[in-house]
Amino acid sequence: MTKKFGIIGNPIKHSLSPILHNYWLKKYNIDAEYSIIDIKDNQLAEIINKIKNKSLSGINITLPYKQKIVPHVDVLVNDAEKTSSVNTVYLDDQNIIIGENTDVFGLQAAYLKEVDNAQNKKALVIGAGGVSPSVILSLQKSGVTNISITNRTPEKCIFLKKKFKKLNIIEWKMLKTGIKNFDIIVNATSLGLKNGEDFDFDFETNKSNLIYIDTIYNPLETKTLKYLKNQNKKVFNGLEMFIYQGQKAFYLWNKINPEIDQKLLELLLSKLK
Repeated sequence: MTKKFGIIGNPIKHSLSPILHNYWLKKYNIDAEYSIIDIKDNQLAEIINKIKNKSLSGINITLPYKQKIVPHVDVLVNDAEKTSSVNTVYLDDQNIIIGENTDVFGLQAAYLKEVDNAQNKKALVIGAGGVSPSVILSLQKSGVTNISITNRTPEKCIFLKKKFKKLNIIEWKMLKTGIKNFDIIVNATSLGLKNGEDFDFDFETNKSNLIYIDTIYNPLETKTLKYLKNQNKKVFNGLEMFIYQGQKAFYLWNKINPEIDQKLLELLLSKLK
């Protein structure tokens, strides 16, 4: 019987996950298909039931459901337990619904291995939504101890500080002037997403050795990333993180560690042009 996988989120039409996973499913001759699953908040329990009755073999979760899915799974494991943020769900051999987080691995594998002397770096996470706990944990795992966060609604920052005690909170109105204080800046908001809102200022005052990471991959270059790239700053878009988190999710479901080959990269890039 053909296995079924999918991704839930809202908005979800921009997702490249079906391209990524269907490429690997075909490459490794796995009888399965992966699709976009468009749902509302009140359908989360229904989706989990489909995994329980095996009409779905697993799902990925993107905004705004990474935290909302938590009460519906049986067990949070590994990085999902530490972040209370889930992006991969599956049924284990004991028929237990597992919530896992592969975003932390994605961030580390894609970008944070590049950071030298991490313990001496100051990092700023912009945004306190679905992917932010994963960003914070991946920074910590990479040795960064001085981490600040800012968000348009400060309550979300306070909630995260309960989980990550050493987190510093910066007021949103101080963002423009505060950028100059940081070695690593991660945009974990949807600002810059294709056809969406963007930052209403340029990141003019920044450190000469700044590393800027955008968790967005569509478009490949947001306005801010392009601006900093033109200043010869080290910049990364969200595509590599997306591929690596998908690679780990694929492994959790299929027990195959899929290859990230040139053909796959070209296929993904062609969909973003």
